[in-house]
Amino acid sequence: LNKINMETNSPNIGKFSLTYGSIAGIVGIVFSFMLISLDMLYDQGSGKTIVSIAILVGAVFLGIFNFRKENGSLTLKQALKIGTGSSVIAAIYSIIFTLALVNFIEPDFIAKTGEITRATMIESNPTISNEQLDMITEQQAKFFWVAYPFMLIFNAFGGLIIGLLGGLILKKDAQA
Repeated sequence: LNKINMETNSPNIGKFSLTYGSIAGIVGIVFSFMLISLDMLYDQGSGKTIVSIAILVGAVFLGIFNFRKENGSLTLKQALKIGTGSSVIAAIYSIIFTLALVNFIEPDFIAKTGEITRATMIESNPTISNEQLDMITEQQAKFFWVAYPFMLIFNAFGGLIIGLLGGLILKKDAQA
């Protein structure tokens, strides 16, 4: 009876994943709007990627930490579930935002990224032909949809790694 009572009073991993994944997703969207307002959406620097990863890592670690605080203990398995779940939820927010971005907010997004790709290709390979450039940019636009499942897979894998690190750092055995 005591074990059953402990299980029903323990915090729900799904709730933590949804909450902290939503936090990461919403903060990521706010960051994207900030980039749009600063005319930095197409910036090729690594700063955007670093900030995006920091947002995800921070939200997941916060979720794992607060789960441990509320539960009194944390297993590696719980941390992995929170990390992966939170990251997948954040990816869903990112996908929905990206769909809104390319269809409504910035309808020329795919064409502009094609132009950037074209300029980068010319810079790295000045002898490339216009036909090759046209083919590459057409294929990029045609297969842009591949980014959506890639976001899910990348975030799930990243969340697994973040959850592993968070679990190893924050692991705490239950008090007997």
